[in-house]
Amino acid sequence: MNPETAILWAAAVATLGVYTILYRENPISRLFEHIFVGLSAGYLIVFIWAQNLEGKWWNPMIHERKWYWVFAPIIGLLFYFIYSRRFLWLARLVMGLFFGTAAGYFFREFFPIYSPQVYACFKPLRADATIGWADVILHNWLFAIILLTVMSYFFFSIPHEGRFGRTLGRSALLGRWFLMIAFGAMFGNTVMARISLFIGRVQFLLNEWLGSFLPWFAQRGP
Repeated sequence: MNPETAILWAAAVATLGVYTILYRENPISRLFEHIFVGLSAGYLIVFIWAQNLEGKWWNPMIHERKWYWVFAPIIGLLFYFIYSRRFLWLARLVMGLFFGTAAGYFFREFFPIYSPQVYACFKPLRADATIGWADVILHNWLFAIILLTVMSYFFFSIPHEGRFGRTLGRSALLGRWFLMIAFGAMFGNTVMARISLFIGRVQFLLNEWLGSFLPWFAQRGP
C-alpha cells in the first residue's frame, strides 16, 4: 500500500469513526475524539514553536546574543506556583503582570479597531444630493432605530415605571426582538457552516474514497 492510499484510508476510517456518534455514544467515537485532541495538541505545540518561540525567543537568545531572554521561561514557570499554598503569591504576581500587559495592549488597540465602527453609526437622516429618501428610510433610519432600541435594552438601572419608564420598556422590548433576530441569524450561519463541513466530508467519502475503488472494479470486470 502506497502512502497516498494509506492516508486516504486513514482519513476515511477516521471520518466514519467520528460520525458513529450520530448513532449513540460509543467507544469508537471516543477513540477518534481522543486521537483528534492529541493530534491537535501536538500540532499546536509545533505551531507555537515555529511561529512564536523560535523567532521571538530562541533565535534572539542564541543567535543575537540577547542573553536576558533566558529569564522568559523562568517567569512562565512561576504560573505553576498556583498549586502551592505557600508560594501562591508568586503565581498571582506573574498573573497580574500578564493581565495588566494584556489589558494595556487591548486598550491601545481598542480605538483603531472600534472607533471606525462608532463613527459609522452616525448616518445622515435627511436626503441630499448624494443620497435619496428611499435609501435614507430603508438604511439610515432603520439602522438608527435598531441601534437605539438595542442600546435601550441594556439600560437596566432605569425602572420601567412612569411615562418615560414605560416608553423605555417598549423600546427595550423591541430591542430584545432585534437582538433575537441577530442571534438567530448568527446561529443559522453557524449551522450552515457545520452543514458545509459535513457535505465536504460526504463528498470526500463518495468521490475520493469510494471513487478509488472504481479502477479496481474496472480491472476485475467481466
